[in-house]
Amino acid sequence: MKHANHTPTRWTRADALKVNENDPTTTQPLVRPDFPVMSDTVFIWDTMPLRELDGTVVSVNGWSVIFTLTADRRPHDPQFINADGRYDIKRDWEDRHGHARICYWYSRTGKDWIFGGRVMAEGVSPTTREWAGTPILLNNAGDIDLYYTCVTPGATIAKVRGRVVTSDSGVELQGFSQVKSLFDADGTYYQTEAQNATWNFRDPSPFIDPVDGKLYMVFEGNVAGERGTHEVGPNELGLVPPGHEDVGGARYQVGCIGIAVAKDLSGDDWEILPPLVTAVGVNDQTERPHYVFQDGKYYLFTISHKFTYADGVTGPDGVYGFVGDHLFGPYTPMNASGLVLGNPPSQPFQTYSHCVMPNGLVTSFIDSVPTQGDDYRIGGTEAPTVRIVLKGDRSFVQEAYDYGYIPAMRDVVLNQ
Repeated sequence: MKHANHTPTRWTRADALKVNENDPTTTQPLVRPDFPVMSDTVFIWDTMPLRELDGTVVSVNGWSVIFTLTADRRPHDPQFINADGRYDIKRDWEDRHGHARICYWYSRTGKDWIFGGRVMAEGVSPTTREWAGTPILLNNAGDIDLYYTCVTPGATIAKVRGRVVTSDSGVELQGFSQVKSLFDADGTYYQTEAQNATWNFRDPSPFIDPVDGKLYMVFEGNVAGERGTHEVGPNELGLVPPGHEDVGGARYQVGCIGIAVAKDLSGDDWEILPPLVTAVGVNDQTERPHYVFQDGKYYLFTISHKFTYADGVTGPDGVYGFVGDHLFGPYTPMNASGLVLGNPPSQPFQTYSHCVMPNGLVTSFIDSVPTQGDDYRIGGTEAPTVRIVLKGDRSFVQEAYDYGYIPAMRDVVLNQ
């Protein structure tokens, strides 16, 4: 497979300086501290609605299905019991990534989710952690390809195939027993662990390009090169005002949105391509990238944290976006800065891992919400869904819905 080289779009420091954390049109509504919890036995965070390759969120035989990163709540584990004998949910929550597993939930209403359990049996995934990706419904036979991230040792983009079976009473997943490794970071376009011990390479999101009909995948990466060797030059700075030329240690922040193309629609053989968007000198994480195709435009969304911004620039935890007329760009940062939907300054950690769906609905999970004084309540559950409106290179928060409201855009009747 040969593809013409493209020039990545740079998310510049000048762009990031335009971030306005007090703009109500790009601020997520406040989450109340009395939020409901989906489960008393598990935490959930990154949520992956079942979708088709064009991005359409689907139900099967009237059942909506979501996949989530999940970890057991461990209220009786001695390591999370404080000296006073009480369960320390905060430490348990912070430890969740080390034992993350992908589970699924189903619902007749697009909310009120019923826990279905593990997608893969213990030992199927070749690494110790199952991190986020995308479940794709392939056909009306119920076949599903789950693209996800195998982590520790290393980080590998992988997929596993199974099928969904429904009944009047619920949903069952079958198969998901043979994991196929697809590719790792290459060290040429994307930083490897050897180049940076804290490298990022994860979150596959496959899609069919509506123009050429080929199967592609976007993912999170870091720009290749030894840690600390990247230059933050004029192209990475952009048109910064006087006094903003000093970038401090910004050379250590080298996030990017990567892309790969499949040999055919089977998705078994992939070629890594240069990044679509780079954030050298701006941010070190561009997590869970994904597309919305609307009005002939490519809306490319990603999520990022305040703490992963480089020296001299900042922005809220939330979803960022770029828009272009062609798959390979160039892209323009949404709302001039890139910020699409950020947490309010009064509750900077309330939600994260936003997923923008083609109908404008945005789902995320609750991380932590302030209560009294310096105290806060841990979430580990679905946040209220919000709707955004996309108009050219601008976006606007329109309204909020119920907790975990993820309705299907289309119902697929299975031939089973």
